[in-house]
Amino acid sequence: MEQIVKERDIERIVWSACGTFRGVIDPSQYKDYILTMLFIKYVNDVDKEKRKAYSEKYEGDLARVDRAMSMERFVVPNNSRFDYFFENRNENNIGEIIDIGLADLEEANREKLTSEDGSGIFRNISFNSSNLGDEKQKKDRIKKLLFDFNELDLSPSHLERRDIIGDAYEYLIKNFASDAGKKAGEFYTPAEVSTLIAKLTKSKPGSRIYDPTCGSASLLIKAGKEVGTNDFHLYGQEANGSTWALGVMNMFLHGFDSASIRWGDTIRNPKHKEGDALMKFDTVVANPPFSLDKWGADEAGSDRYNRFWRGVPPKSKGDWAFISHMLESAYEGSGKVGVVVPHGVLFRGSSEAKIRQKTIEDNQLEAVIGLPSNLFYGTGIPAAVLIFNKGKGDNTNVLFIDASEHYESGKNQNRLREDKDIPKIVDTYKAFVNGELKEGVAEEKYSYVATFKEIKENDFNLNIPRYVDTFEPEAEVNIPAVQAQINTLEKELAEVQAQMQSYLKELGL
Repeated sequence: MEQIVKERDIERIVWSACGTFRGVIDPSQYKDYILTMLFIKYVNDVDKEKRKAYSEKYEGDLARVDRAMSMERFVVPNNSRFDYFFENRNENNIGEIIDIGLADLEEANREKLTSEDGSGIFRNISFNSSNLGDEKQKKDRIKKLLFDFNELDLSPSHLERRDIIGDAYEYLIKNFASDAGKKAGEFYTPAEVSTLIAKLTKSKPGSRIYDPTCGSASLLIKAGKEVGTNDFHLYGQEANGSTWALGVMNMFLHGFDSASIRWGDTIRNPKHKEGDALMKFDTVVANPPFSLDKWGADEAGSDRYNRFWRGVPPKSKGDWAFISHMLESAYEGSGKVGVVVPHGVLFRGSSEAKIRQKTIEDNQLEAVIGLPSNLFYGTGIPAAVLIFNKGKGDNTNVLFIDASEHYESGKNQNRLREDKDIPKIVDTYKAFVNGELKEGVAEEKYSYVATFKEIKENDFNLNIPRYVDTFEPEAEVNIPAVQAQINTLEKELAEVQAQMQSYLKELGL
């Protein structure tokens, strides 16, 4: 009986393979080697199983088998197969052999594995790099890595369930993020935060869903899965080349082959367009870099897509630049936007205050949700989620939720509980209908519905404590009881001091 491969088997073997690189290179770098090898092994085993099936079907007619294989998801040259790498594991130039194989795999699948400018998803990784040590160390590390992955059989018929590879990939990215510290924020949004945003912006079947700073695409995938059917279309863009590659592979491992993940700077050069205009989407979600410096303010005044008509954000803080892009990318009259922001976005002055005011006056802001501190990799500061709705209609009220004290403490960071904290936020948001919270849902010190007039009177400052009163009065002090306790302590102290003097006298001190 053939053994069924379970997700924990993949996680155990692959996480163990990371030991090959620990202490040699940084986790933010060695994740690329591990995740690339997982992708290559998966492509190898799928191709091998398909080829075997066609060979049996066509009774060994190689021409017909090759013709059928050319129509499969990936064309896999012989020298790009994991099996070929493993066979050549003892060669002194095994790193070079793998690099050539990866380049040939890209070339054979240009539409899927390369960007618009022809750069492939493996361009930023080299198994022949001196980062892996001298020639002998490099050969030994690669050989061990190949042996580790050779333990895995990722043939579809042997997997516990269809999406097991994608889930294992996500597990690995999460663990790499935990190890990578500050650099983790560049490629991963904590799973609980992604789940929250996906539920808050839940898309309808047939929706176009877009993440302009998609990282490794975890949030985008969560938003797609929240639809509940396979009838949706995913679009993303990522500025970092290595992270873009992770996102592309992540999509294929989850079976979202039609997803369009582009590489490039979203603010300076948005890649998702229809003609000369920005492509429009039903749902736009993102966890952009917090307060990005040098985001492109110098060019924003003459932006060809007119994204900054509300104003140009300051050079040193790009938060509203990303929000402006997201708002302009959502369908007029129906589009929804969910974005993670640092709290400064809610109250900072100058140009940001003017942009914030115009956005509120334009009646696009629907909810402001304060999150706990220390949720994100690389920063302990608390963040907030802003929900914009371009189909609010005549309702001008805004829902405020303070969830900052609702979390589970962790060893290194806090997390939102999927059975408690996330449902509480989502249920409160869903109960906000036509500008009012349904009866019995409003909760003191947790939620509040602010009118446009109130927000205007607050000078369009969205700082959550201005609306959700979380003040806890101090307990009344019982003065006589406290005085009696002080008298008792003073009496006990005098007795101890007297006893101490007696001891010192006996010792002649």
